[in-house]
Amino acid sequence: MQILIAITVICIFLSLAVDQKITIEGITRGLKMFFDLLPSLLTVLALVSVFLYLVPDETIILLLGSKSGAMGIAIAAMVGSIALIPAFIAFPIAKILMVKGVSYPVVAVFITTLIMVGVLTLPIEIKYFGKKAALMRNGLSFFGALIVGLLIGIFL
Repeated sequence: MQILIAITVICIFLSLAVDQKITIEGITRGLKMFFDLLPSLLTVLALVSVFLYLVPDETIILLLGSKSGAMGIAIAAMVGSIALIPAFIAFPIAKILMVKGVSYPVVAVFITTLIMVGVLTLPIEIKYFGKKAALMRNGLSFFGALIVGLLIGIFL
């Protein structure tokens, strides 16, 4: 992490040397986007934290742990397909789940469906792309997520 921060600082100084106006404008836009996203990020993280606090670790491990098998994968696939959580929030949630004992394949299916499948956004997708294309994309993405989980289970 320290290396990444050092590289970022060096790049900012190089950019300032080339064009101060554009660099400052870019930093300003980036900070504005960060502060615009911050409320939703904190809200989702708070809700997930409350959920994880209220649900006992034993229940999470029973439903999603390494011994949950196909049921754990099915639960993760359904929750991931329905949830409207941005990808940049999904990865910290995945880490929390892994610390709680959730298996790698289940986390992989959850993250993959979360990013690739959109049950709640399906009506909008149908409106813009057509029913056949929207259903095919979501179906193939769901199937692909299951394959990702299977491969993770085989190799990890």
